[in-house]
Amino acid sequence: MVFHPPAWLPKLPKIPDTVPLCDFMLDEKYGRRPYADSWDTYTCGLSGRSITARQQKESVDRLARSLAKEFGWKVNEGTEYDKVAGVFALNTIDIMTLSWAIHRLNGVSSPANAAYNADELRHQLTNSGAKVLFTVMPLLQTALDAAVKSNIPRKNIYICEMPNDPPIPKEFKTLSQLIKEGESLPELEPVKWTKGQGARQTAFLCYSSGTSGLPKGVMISHYNVIANTVQISTYDQMARDAIAPGYHDAALGLLPQSHIYGLIVICHCSTYRGDRVVVLPKFDLQQYLTCIQKYKINTLYIVPPIIIAMVKNQELLKKYDLTSVLSIFTGAAPLGKETAEDLAAQYPAWKVRQGYGLTETCTVVCSTSPMDIWFGSSGCLLPGIEAKVVDIEGNEITGYNQRGELLVKSPSVVLGYLKNDKATMETFVDMPEGRFMRTGDEVEIRVSSKGNEHVWVVDRIKELIKVKGHQVAPAELEACLLNHPAVADCAVISVPDDRAGELPKAYVVKSKSVGLEESDVMVKRSIMKHVEKEKARHKWLAGGVEFVEVIPKSPSGKILRRLLKDKDREARKNLGAKL
Repeated sequence: MVFHPPAWLPKLPKIPDTVPLCDFMLDEKYGRRPYADSWDTYTCGLSGRSITARQQKESVDRLARSLAKEFGWKVNEGTEYDKVAGVFALNTIDIMTLSWAIHRLNGVSSPANAAYNADELRHQLTNSGAKVLFTVMPLLQTALDAAVKSNIPRKNIYICEMPNDPPIPKEFKTLSQLIKEGESLPELEPVKWTKGQGARQTAFLCYSSGTSGLPKGVMISHYNVIANTVQISTYDQMARDAIAPGYHDAALGLLPQSHIYGLIVICHCSTYRGDRVVVLPKFDLQQYLTCIQKYKINTLYIVPPIIIAMVKNQELLKKYDLTSVLSIFTGAAPLGKETAEDLAAQYPAWKVRQGYGLTETCTVVCSTSPMDIWFGSSGCLLPGIEAKVVDIEGNEITGYNQRGELLVKSPSVVLGYLKNDKATMETFVDMPEGRFMRTGDEVEIRVSSKGNEHVWVVDRIKELIKVKGHQVAPAELEACLLNHPAVADCAVISVPDDRAGELPKAYVVKSKSVGLEESDVMVKRSIMKHVEKEKARHKWLAGGVEFVEVIPKSPSGKILRRLLKDKDREARKNLGAKL
């Protein structure tokens, strides 16, 4: 059985497949909101600096000219993989200008998680084949260390300015210098594409662990981004019109622009719709509340840990004027029904919406409509999306309220994984109805009181751990743990946490080299410090380390994580009973 979007939704318009993303976003003839009717595209929530839609268009053009001269990149020569730029940065108001300038040269933007350490960044830079790296001053040392390991010369490292930057070393050019230099350079030749090239050519290389394993480069085409931008805009239009004709939105741009949620839902959709994004580089509760009050934010694009912080700090929130807020949109991890109800009770006028998507679907698959909010649900399918639910044997589920893995067909489903045909074939499957993406998430399709089919995510088949929306692959941590002399075997699972959503916990079989004189506390501390030294903070073993005699495995050697999760769940239950 194939599930479809609600019948009351408009049909998805035809998605252009021969248009570069930069042209689609910046040229009015492709449907973006006219410049005369667009708000400032980006405003820095710290400094107040703003750029208008027209200024951004001019900056993209000037920066592209400058990058062409700087790197020797020719618009219509070579493939996109000859022109890959790594972007390792905190949020700034210029990051999208940079990405669209790279696309103007037929290049690839590869945004990296700002929480990465040098080795994690090296993996992405090396795998993507990045020739240049853009970063920010707070991350410069990590960027330099990774560049050395990736054979990127120092002269190919550039700085994106941020408020309150320390003096920038003169050896590094800044984004504003490059834009300025581009003013006096000759115009670039137009992009020359063959029919359908936008559906074949990669625009972004974002890194995801997919359904399992180490981070892989997800090849996101120009067409994929355009499709999801149009899908989200089409889905939301009725609700926006209900607020006011010609409605503009002031959106919060706090989520990382390197994360697919921030990259597409906030950055692309807002610009396309003529909205304003107020950018913050990181989460600080008081700074966040001040920004909402000062800039009269209408939509809070956030993740469940931030909602939990709001619910648990009601007295602090009462000190701020949050009356401008109309809606909350949350994603990247499931929002518990109880937490949604708590927030709704605190602010009854707010529409609390939830979305579900993946890097491999170029973001949103389904989301809550303000006309049919059902706490705990991830909402209805977007226009142009078809879904199947299959049981563990691969049989299609034909009714409601039955669990199975969600498979998705959409024009936003990506090209596949870079240099990894095996993972691509496992994740993207051809069926009689077309090409579907296996999400690795267990869902139920349930019908709301208003008669709409809603997607409920009930469990994760895939092994990924979501820490504050960041992906953590157990296999990556297990490989790290096995390098510690005290670890003979290990397995990593997720454990629930109110603030982070989930945390990694390690089950460890001690090696024979561990002496009798060494206490378990000392060995655990040593193991945890080993991970802290090697991995980004969100990958630390904040869920703890527990010693076991043996790691449960199937006859084929696959770790039986479900048994370990049951063991942890039982231990927590017993602890709760004692308390």
